Amino acid sequence: MSDSPPETIKFKHARFSTRLPVTHTYTPSHFWLARTEEAPDRWRIGFTKFATRMLGELVECEFKVDVGGMVEPGQVIGHVEGFKAMSDLFSVAAGSFAGGNPEIEADACIIRTDPYKNWLYQIDGEPEPGALDVHGYVDLLTGTISEMHEQEKRGEATWQH
Repeated sequence: MSDSPPETIKFKHARFSTRLPVTHTYTPSHFWLARTEEAPDRWRIGFTKFATRMLGELVECEFKVDVGGMVEPGQVIGHVEGFKAMSDLFSVAAGSFAGGNPEIEADACIIRTDPYKNWLYQIDGEPEPGALDVHGYVDLLTGTISEMHEQEKRGEATWQH
């Protein structure tokens, strides 16, 4: 991938702000996908800043799929563990698993430092159906954060600071 930063859209709602790369594709489950320059159908996949905020600091990321193994959207491919929780890691694309990011094996905390640069895994294939462009993701984030605030007002949930 190019070393120059991609064009971004600034998003701010309530106590959350981020800059979303316009060239990325996003999922309703708060992952991003970006095509690589290495192969025309290879996608790097990572957590959005919103996802990293909900997960907290990551301490481990482990994959259960072998490189070259076929994956489908929604398939559990591993797990992430943070100080706040442990969560299954799902594929957000269909195709051949092209491996995890070796840098996160050494230090999973880098995911949170720059979530749109520090990817989790790669897949040769296509994004899941229902993947969003940056504008669709902005609409999703606005609705998600608004609902979280409404739940907080009703005493049903706590917004994480």
